[in-house]
Amino acid sequence: MQRRGLLLILSSPSGAGKSTLARRLIDWDPAIRFSVSATTRPPRPGEQDGREYHFVGAERFAAMVAEGAMLEHATVFGNRYGSPRAPVEAALAEGRDTLFDIDWQGGQQIKNSTLGADAVSVFVLPPSIAALEARLTARAQDSAEVIAGRMAKARAEISHWAEYDYVLVNADLDACTADLIAIVTAERLRRSRRPGLSDFVRGLDAEFAARHPGGEAP
Repeated sequence: MQRRGLLLILSSPSGAGKSTLARRLIDWDPAIRFSVSATTRPPRPGEQDGREYHFVGAERFAAMVAEGAMLEHATVFGNRYGSPRAPVEAALAEGRDTLFDIDWQGGQQIKNSTLGADAVSVFVLPPSIAALEARLTARAQDSAEVIAGRMAKARAEISHWAEYDYVLVNADLDACTADLIAIVTAERLRRSRRPGLSDFVRGLDAEFAARHPGGEAP
């Protein structure tokens, strides 16, 4: 049955597991489109342009913002990040879901945009601050100085938890993944996202009238 696409916003402090949850969600349903953000930061080892991010220069990024080509954008740790608008609108029109791995600033912008009615937001919390710091250290991707900066920012990010539609505590990755899948499944079934229901019910009514002419019309 026809339905509108869903914009799923997934946010968390760095290290709480949102990127792993995003990958697991797409493994569950490969039809979900992952929104590849544009960024001004340089690629990390192993990253490819167009896969992890669209790596662009500061001038090009600013031009995209000025042209209205970004659905949302924010500055994080001195680098700019943003979600290109055109692919998102195309996916919605096709009834496809788009997943955003973004921070609270970007999430608010999407919620307040013309596409906000199609957005569902999920915030992921760590089970403890000690666990969050341990995860950041175990990744071995950042220097001690960068990790300290991320921990300093985590408290401010967590303070926005109440602005989200759903909040998950990632104490157990399998359980958290199952909860995220349950959220997506339920949101896909919302009546407001299934415009084809009206035609379906009219068809049932027509069939009822044909099979039972004396039945009471609504």
